[in-house]
This record gives sequence, structure tokens and C-alpha cells, in this order.
Amino acid sequence: MPTAKKVETIAELTDLLRRSQLAILAEYRGTSVAQLSDLRKKLREAGAELHVAKNTLTRIAAQQVGKGNMVPALEGPMAIAFAMGDPAAAAKVMTEHLRISRTPMKIKAGLIENRLLGAAEVEALATLPPREVLLARVLGGMQAPMAGLVTVLNANLRGLMVVLQQRAEQLGGGESPAGAVA
Repeated sequence: MPTAKKVETIAELTDLLRRSQLAILAEYRGTSVAQLSDLRKKLREAGAELHVAKNTLTRIAAQQVGKGNMVPALEGPMAIAFAMGDPAAAAKVMTEHLRISRTPMKIKAGLIENRLLGAAEVEALATLPPREVLLARVLGGMQAPMAGLVTVLNANLRGLMVVLQQRAEQLGGGESPAGAVA
């Protein structure tokens, strides 16, 4: 019979797995409490949370939300960073912290939209620019051909206007058509 504490932990993990955009699994063996606290603080600023839970409870929660593909990565003492906002920002904070602080913590895997990522893929995700920058690039790429088309169409109209204006000056520069008739 599971204890009330375990049931509560499973419910919390289930909720976090449902709400998160990205879950980063990291082995924290040999990492001090101070280092974990520092990482928690940095992740919180990036819109993510770091939790340490027993692997058996995490397995149960993952299977309840249909993310059982992360179960094979749950080996050894695991800390899980749940990114609620921008997944790239959380991955960036995690990889930079591990690089700078030289903690023995290692990224084992990541889970994004029910797809299991390897450690190298999580680190590659960390190199992506923020979501807003990517959207701006896409919009810029879509806008450039349209702006080019507008420029070409305007050039043709401008050329037609110049020709008409020169023709009007030619006709007006000599004898006026009204004076020739009178």
C-alpha cells in the first residue's frame, strides 16, 4: 500500500510532466546541496523547476501521463528539470551551469513533446536562440519576398509615370494644342 507522501509525490510529478514543455533528466551523483540549490535558483529565473524524486515514483508518473518512453533513462540518482516556458532557455541555463560550476552532474536525457532526446540533443537545444528570435526570423523570411514584389511593381508604375510626365512635357513644351486650333 503506497503511503500518502508517495501518492502526493506521484501526483506532483504527473502534473509537472503534463505542464512542462521540456523535462531534462540529469544524474546528480556527487553534487552538493549548495550546487543543487544554485541550479534551482537559476532554473526558476528561466521559468523551470528542478525536482529530485525516486525513480520508481517518476516511472509511475511518466506512465500515467503517457510518457513511458523516458523510463529507460531513469537509472541512478536523477534530478529532473521541468521547463514550463521556453525549452531552449531552460536547456541553456542547465548546460551553462554544469559547464561553469564544474559539478559532477551529467545530463542523461531530455523529453520534449513525448520525444526522448539524448544528452547531445539537449545540449544542441541549448544553442538555439529564444523563441521570439526564431519567430522573427521566420516572419522576416516570409516578408522579404513580398517586399521584393512590391518594390518591382512600384518600379514599373514609377517608370510609367515618368514616361507619361515626359510625354506631357513634350506636348506642352512646343506649341500648345489649344493654340494650334485657334
